[in-house]
Amino acid sequence: MPDHPCRKLSVVLQRQAVSSRWESHRWSVHGVLPDVGGERRPIVQSDSLLQMLYPGFDVFLYPDEAEGYFLNVSTEEPSVFVGLRTDEATGDPYPYQTTLSYNEAARWMDGGERVERVPAWLELAAWMGQFVELNYRPEPRKRRKPRSFAGKEGVLRPEGDQ
Repeated sequence: MPDHPCRKLSVVLQRQAVSSRWESHRWSVHGVLPDVGGERRPIVQSDSLLQMLYPGFDVFLYPDEAEGYFLNVSTEEPSVFVGLRTDEATGDPYPYQTTLSYNEAARWMDGGERVERVPAWLELAAWMGQFVELNYRPEPRKRRKPRSFAGKEGVLRPEGDQ
C-alpha cells in the first residue's frame, strides 16, 4: 500500500441531558483535537453532561479524494467528518471513522451511516489545504453545444419532407 499523509486525532462525544418526553439525553460529536493517546475515557462528567474522549483515529489524505478535500477546505469552516455507529448493548453511539473529504462523507451517508461534522483545527485545515494545492486539478469543463445545433429531434417538418 502506498504511503499516504496521515494525522492522528481524538474525537470527543458529548451526552447532554435534555428536557423531552421522548428522550432523557442527546449524544453528539463535540469536537476533534490532535490525538492525546491512551484509552477511551471520560473528560467531563456530571449529572447533566458527559464528554467521552476517543483517541487514536487516523485521518489519511488520498490523491483520488482531492476534490472532496478541495470542497472542504474552500468553505468558511473546514471540517472533520466523524462516522458514528451505535453500540447494540448500550444504545450509545461511538465514533468509528473520520475523514476530511466531503465526497467520502457523502458516500458514507448515502450508505445509511450517521455522520456528523465538526470544525477542523487551524493546523489540520492548513495541512489539508497544502495537500489540495499539490494534488487537486479540476476536471476541464466540457463545452456544450447550443440547443439550436443539437439536432433535428422534435422539430416539426413540412408535410412533404417526412
